[in-house]
Amino acid sequence: MKNIFKIFAIALFAFLIANSSFKIENCTAQWVQAVGVGTSVNAIAFSGNNVYAGASLSGVYLTTNNGTNWAQTALNNQNISSLAVSGNNIFAGTGGYGVYVSSNNGANWTQTSLNNITIYSLAVNGGNIFAGTGGFGVYVSTNNGANWTQSGLNSLFVRSIVVSGSNIFAGTETNGVFLSANNGTSWTQTALNNKTVYSLTANGSNVFAGTDGFGVYHSTNSSASWTQTSLNSQFIFSLAVSGNNIFAGTLSFGVFQSTNNGLNWAAINQGLSAPGYVFSILLTNNYIYAGTSNSLWRRPLSEIISGVQNISTEFPSSFSVSQNYPNPFNPTTKIRFDVAPSLSFPNVSIGNPVTLKVFDVMGREVQTLVNEALQPGTYEATFDGSMLTSGVYFYRLQTGSFSETKRMTLVK
Repeated sequence: MKNIFKIFAIALFAFLIANSSFKIENCTAQWVQAVGVGTSVNAIAFSGNNVYAGASLSGVYLTTNNGTNWAQTALNNQNISSLAVSGNNIFAGTGGYGVYVSSNNGANWTQTSLNNITIYSLAVNGGNIFAGTGGFGVYVSTNNGANWTQSGLNSLFVRSIVVSGSNIFAGTETNGVFLSANNGTSWTQTALNNKTVYSLTANGSNVFAGTDGFGVYHSTNSSASWTQTSLNSQFIFSLAVSGNNIFAGTLSFGVFQSTNNGLNWAAINQGLSAPGYVFSILLTNNYIYAGTSNSLWRRPLSEIISGVQNISTEFPSSFSVSQNYPNPFNPTTKIRFDVAPSLSFPNVSIGNPVTLKVFDVMGREVQTLVNEALQPGTYEATFDGSMLTSGVYFYRLQTGSFSETKRMTLVK
C-alpha cells in the first residue's frame, strides 16, 4: 500500500507540473528589481544591516531591510562611482567632486578635502582609506578623509582597488594590476600589465581581475602570475567572492558564477531583464545585489550558492539520485546523487549542467539546492526545511535528458 501511495504521489506531482497553470517555469527563483532606486547603480556597500547603493546623478540610497524598501539619503544629486565603509563612516566617491563622508548613515554628508577629481574606486585597510582616481593615481587618508596624500601611480586612471591582508591591489586603465605591500608607499606592476582592469576581488592568496574584453584573470600567488579563466571574452565591470563562489558582472550578458575558482562559469540571469552594464555586485546578509545600468536587483544567495559536496570522484556508470536521509526529517536532510559522463556534454573538464530542486505538492519550487556544472562523481547536498511547514515535498535531479524525482516528508 505504501508503494502504491508513493507511485500515486509522484504521478500526481508530474501531472501538476505538466498541466497546472502554476508551472515551475513560471515560479522559478530569480532576480527581483528594486523599487525607487536611480537608474544606473554604480556601487554597493554595506554596514551591518544597512546596505547603500550609489547611483548616477541621484546620489546614495539606503535600505535597512535587505532591499525591500529604499530611501534616498541627503547626498541626492551626485554621480556616485564608488562606496566604502570604515567603522561608522560611509565614503562616497563621485564623478568630478571627490569624496564625501557620512557618519550617521547618510543623514548628513560632508565633502572631504579630496574634492575636485573623479573617484573611480575606494577601499579600506585598517585606518587607511584608499581612493583610486581618474588620472591622478591613488590617494590615501589616515584620518577618515580629513586629509589626503597622493600615494603613487600618479598619472594613472585607477579603476579598482581591493585589499587582501597586507596587500593592496590597484587595477588601472591599460596598465593592468599594481601591488603595494606597504599601505601605498610604493607600488609594483604585476605580471598582468597590459589590460584595463575594471574590477578586482580577493580571497586570501586568490586574486581575480575583471578586464575590458578579455574576461576574468586569476592569480593564486597574490598576483605574482596570472591565468585567464574560461570566462575570457567579456567586459567584466564587477566582481565579488564568497568562499569558493566568484561572481562576475558583464556588459550585456548579466551575472556569471563560478564555484571552482574560475575554471567553469554559468550565467545566473533568471529574471534579470536587459541588464546592460552590471557595474556592481555585493554579497551580504544572505543576498546578492547587482547594480546595473538600468536598475538595482536582488536575489537570495541560497538560490545560487549550494551546499553540495563532492564525496567521490570515481565516474558513476549512470545518473541517479538516492532517497534522502533521514526521511522523514526535521529540519535537515541529505540528498546524494551521481553525475556520470554524458554524451550530451562530453567535455569532462567543463562538466554537466546539473540542477537539484525541491518542490511542494502543488509543483511550486521551494528551493534550488544545486544549479551548476558538475564533473562526473558522487555528490551530497543538504536541504534545510526549517522555514517550511510539515508535509510532503519532492526533489528532482535534472541534467541533459535525464530527470528523476523522489518524495520526502518533513515532520515538525
